[in-house]
Parts: sequence; structure tokens; C-alpha cells
Amino acid sequence: MKVYWIALYKKIDSQENIKKYGAKVTDIIKSYGGVPLVRGGKFNTLEGETYPRTVIWEFPSYEKAMECHDSKEYQEGWALAKDTTERNLQIVEAFNIE
Repeated sequence: MKVYWIALYKKIDSQENIKKYGAKVTDIIKSYGGVPLVRGGKFNTLEGETYPRTVIWEFPSYEKAMECHDSKEYQEGWALAKDTTERNLQIVEAFNIE
């Protein structure tokens, strides 16, 4: 079952740090089967809180998404931005109506 890695960025204090993070982790995430679906872009908040950036990756399985997140390589990349970034990050299984 496919899984979605959903990052809602609440605050980004350093655009430079978030760009470094993105450049470092993109290939790492892809190596775990991640496919980028949403990476910023135009948005309109219709209800609830506004987040300045949303990122969604699709993974082939929950295990692969967790393995990626917990990997030393990903954590080293996240270290580039975590002190200047506040986000909500969830890994969520898709559902199948069949």
C-alpha cells in the first residue's frame, strides 16, 4: 500500500538552510522509492492554519518511508534546516476502497 510523507512547514527562518536541506535530501528520499508530488507552489488556505510550504512525497510502503526518515543520511540532511525550521511531519498510509 502506498504511503505519503506530508510535511507542513509552519515557519522557515532561513531560506538558505531549507534550500541546502532540499538539495541534500532529494536524492536520498528518491533512493528509498520516494516520488515528489507537491513541493511548495501556489496555494490557498480555505480553513485552518496557513502553512507557507507543503511538501508531499509518495513512497511504496510505510516501512520504506520510515527507513528513509530514520536513516543517517536523511537525518544529516535535516540537520541543515531543523534549527531554523518548524514543521509538522506525518507519514500516512493511503487507503484502498477495493
